Amino acid sequence: MSTDSAEVLRLPGAAIPEGCRSWDAEQAGRWTRGLPPRWVPVRARTSVFVALPVVAAAGAGLLHRSAGLPAWAAALVALHVVWLVLRPEAALVLVPFAVAVVSTLGDFAWPVRLGLTAALVGVWVAVGLRLAARRRQRAAGLEAAGGVTAEVPRAPGTGGGRAERGTFLLWSGLGTVVAGGALYATAGLWDLAEDRQVVPAAGWCLAGLGLTVLLSAASARRRAVGLRREPVPVLRVLVRENGDVETEVFAADDLAALRPLFTVSTIELDARADEDDADDDEDETEDDADDADDESLRELIARIDDERAGPLREAVLYGTPYDGAEVVFLAAADKAGEPPVVEASVGPVRPVTALAYRWRARTERGKALREARQEELRGAAAAVVVAERTGLKAAAGVRKWRAGWADWFAVGLVLLFLPLYWEDSGWWRYGYGLVATLLAALLLPRRIAWRVTADHEGLWFNGLSGTRHLAWDHVRAAECEGARLRILGTRASFEEWRVASPRWPWLESRLGVLHPYERTAAEITAMWRDPATRPAAPADERQRGRALWPLGIAIGIVGAATVLLLP
Repeated sequence: MSTDSAEVLRLPGAAIPEGCRSWDAEQAGRWTRGLPPRWVPVRARTSVFVALPVVAAAGAGLLHRSAGLPAWAAALVALHVVWLVLRPEAALVLVPFAVAVVSTLGDFAWPVRLGLTAALVGVWVAVGLRLAARRRQRAAGLEAAGGVTAEVPRAPGTGGGRAERGTFLLWSGLGTVVAGGALYATAGLWDLAEDRQVVPAAGWCLAGLGLTVLLSAASARRRAVGLRREPVPVLRVLVRENGDVETEVFAADDLAALRPLFTVSTIELDARADEDDADDDEDETEDDADDADDESLRELIARIDDERAGPLREAVLYGTPYDGAEVVFLAAADKAGEPPVVEASVGPVRPVTALAYRWRARTERGKALREARQEELRGAAAAVVVAERTGLKAAAGVRKWRAGWADWFAVGLVLLFLPLYWEDSGWWRYGYGLVATLLAALLLPRRIAWRVTADHEGLWFNGLSGTRHLAWDHVRAAECEGARLRILGTRASFEEWRVASPRWPWLESRLGVLHPYERTAAEITAMWRDPATRPAAPADERQRGRALWPLGIAIGIVGAATVLLLP
């Protein structure tokens, strides 16, 4: 987990509060030793975060339908899989009630009743250990700060510093509660009897998720306001932005960024002067600032696509760090010479456990090894192009790349899921069927019939409405990033062309094969860099590729007929 930066971007000495201590590796080690046991879930990946509510809703429906639990009771029991990871405070309070429900209600066989009770008790023990670990982390953080405190800085022009934290969660929670209530109220309108049995529990579960989000909003707002109510402990640390756009925090003497202590999602606090009071010079300054923001955004998107970490920066951490805490950073800017920036958390602090650290380190080592092997294969593909097209006869013809097995396989995966929806009946079958047909007519032609043609003048791309041209001098890069093939241009009229397909890099590395997208990117790059390998003649209209809209119309007609006419 090394950083890409050659050196640390430092804060000006005047920006560091007087007496602020460095959070060194020794003190940070005490903090990490205060974490709960490795089997206690502390952080969840995005996929788990998305899957947990779905699992809870499915579990609630199953308990209501199969075990005879009331809908509200089934939701209460099932939601503990969410609270275990995301809201341990709720689980600590509600586990006793859930145990009472399981013990007294429902038509459970005694082994199932005993198993559910044991699982709930296990949840209660895990969240108890996690909350106890928070107290140890807070004590270790206070000890590291040594009693030095300072007021949280505010970005210029932010006025009274009203805490906005939790606003999005508040409205999201209210919307989810309303959606859950509406789902429960419309349970009798569902066509299938099985759906009518499951929907009430799903509605209660969705409403419970909304209440959970509201609890998160209230907790986040309370902690954010508490940071600005009085001086808070401060520590000198190192930070950087990782490929997931989260801020990683390291010990102040971890100059190689080897061991992240915790991650937290942050946002830079930025406020501009009121437009009503701005004169012409200020307008020009704001225009320049907007241009700089656009450039920073493009750099951020490129870094996310490349899965690169940002530069390592010195920062002052305001607030006591612990699992679930809210913090503020006064950090060095991403570019040397710019003033420090204030970054406030928009999510809770999540410690990086020893297990998560080892898993990430192993993943990065495997990724680096696979990338090295793929680079060898890309170099070999480029060498083949140079060798094949050095002769005059070979160089005379145009070169084409088109959709192949990888693109067709991606479409096939989507088609495999259609039978799951075909058994449904009712008006929504026609609704989502026609919407899916429209999307297929717009997206499938380019997915299954894309073509890139290289000639003496540049690259030609077919599309739904016609062909597009990119001259060789206007090509900025041809690259394969993960599952995407991208060709970038330097003109505003042609900034990017891309396609995507599923990939299994570990399988490609083990078999020693090069993905078609990797080969295409390598061959186009070789032609772009070496004019001698480019085709000598221009492509005619037929070779450039035709518009794909007739194929889209055909797909739309076939799809609409299938939805409306088949039983």
